[in-house]
Amino acid sequence: MRIVSLVPSATELLFALGLGDDVVAVTHECDYPPAATALPRVTRDTLPPGLGAAAIDAMVKERSLRGESIYELNRGLLADLQPDLIVTQALCRVCAVAVEDVRELAEEIDSQPLVIALDPRTVGEVLGDARTIAQATDTKDAAVDLIQEASARIDRVRLAVRGARRPRVVALDASSYFSRPGPRIIDGLELLANVIHPELVPVTDELAARAITVEL
Repeated sequence: MRIVSLVPSATELLFALGLGDDVVAVTHECDYPPAATALPRVTRDTLPPGLGAAAIDAMVKERSLRGESIYELNRGLLADLQPDLIVTQALCRVCAVAVEDVRELAEEIDSQPLVIALDPRTVGEVLGDARTIAQATDTKDAAVDLIQEASARIDRVRLAVRGARRPRVVALDASSYFSRPGPRIIDGLELLANVIHPELVPVTDELAARAITVEL
């Protein structure tokens, strides 16, 4: 199967399900796992380079009001890749290529790829996305293993911090562990619990080192 991922979280999920060898292209923002960075990019950022934070925020708000995305799809490359499956998102028209545009292009590609749009809003729905992808890629066993492991890790954290104090502020790497609704959201849960309650929820030194700032 030839798969194109148009969302970083979907890329992470595909690799977590053992489908890395089937992924033929990703977005310009896909930076995990490392193997994904070597794949062709089918999107690009349309904002001018060198903008400051305020200018970026203003342009994003302006495009959001117009219903425009800040990303552009390389339609020619996507057609040349002849994918069987395109995984995208339906959460936000601004933060990724619009799903309507993806479906329109898919109808023009000779391979007639299936388009799956993920729309998770909770941790449970993130795990549900694993089932959705598994049904389309015949990886149900891998999805079951992934969901069972994630559920067990969630339960361990929940039990460990039950009744513990609740500090108000903990700044962390949101892009990697909280903003993307993919498998690493469970790493984020463990990392957050460790930063707040290191005596209750131990994590590996590698994961603990990824905390950026902490204020308790």
